[in-house]
Amino acid sequence: MPPTPEPAPTLKQLLAFYLEAGVDCALVDEPINRLEEPDRAPAPAAAQPAATPGPLRPPPAPTPSVPRSEISVSPDAAIATAREAARTAPTLEALRALLENFDGCALKQTATKLVFADGNPAARVMFVGEAPGRDEDIEGLPFVGRSGKLLDRMIAAIGLDRSKAYIANVIPWRPPGNRTPTPQETQICLPFIQRQIELVDPDVLVTLGNPSTQALLSTREGIMRTRGKWFDYDTGTRSIRAIATFHPAYLLRSPSYKKMTWLDLRAIAKALQGANA
Repeated sequence: MPPTPEPAPTLKQLLAFYLEAGVDCALVDEPINRLEEPDRAPAPAAAQPAATPGPLRPPPAPTPSVPRSEISVSPDAAIATAREAARTAPTLEALRALLENFDGCALKQTATKLVFADGNPAARVMFVGEAPGRDEDIEGLPFVGRSGKLLDRMIAAIGLDRSKAYIANVIPWRPPGNRTPTPQETQICLPFIQRQIELVDPDVLVTLGNPSTQALLSTREGIMRTRGKWFDYDTGTRSIRAIATFHPAYLLRSPSYKKMTWLDLRAIAKALQGANA
């Protein structure tokens, strides 16, 4: 005895199936049966008249392919270009213009704005972080987000504000998603921040966090070992006293280290007083 055929689904059952399958809109007014055979085969295309043969011509010469390595600038070439460009900048304004036109770092293509610096170029103390974040990328100024507000409180604790300090980053463009800059990106941008320090010529240089400390003070030790210690930063024309401390963003995550940072800030204030004596 043949099996009894199942009854056709009701409209309500079909709608429930479509809803579960994720169908939530109709593309056309009438349903289309995709399995239905066409009524007739399409008419053959009209025969085209044969082309009249013309004079024989040699085929076009093949376009030579350019290797990718010859199209893109290598990291070593970008570093060399950055060094030469930074060296020729006579002023901070000229250095900023050079960065605006510099295409050797891919971070520029994904960033919204160049984050050059903030504060007083004639300040006696200069703070240098690693790279801009989202808020800095929007405003084009360093340390304007939560970590920037904490930095303002930190320097206010020793009688300073942004009119008496100069603030910048090793990397002037925000890395996508606030990721850590690659060593190549750091090396490409390094000549610009080095020239920036040379032009500001502060009495005290403060590196904020491990990446800027290792990049500028040529140390492989972590921030726990380097913070609070004095270094000599050589610009080529003079030696600047330099000290490392925790990055404000790290202090927001680990507030227990604020006490150590306060000791570093007191050392900075004492050094500025000594330089002023």
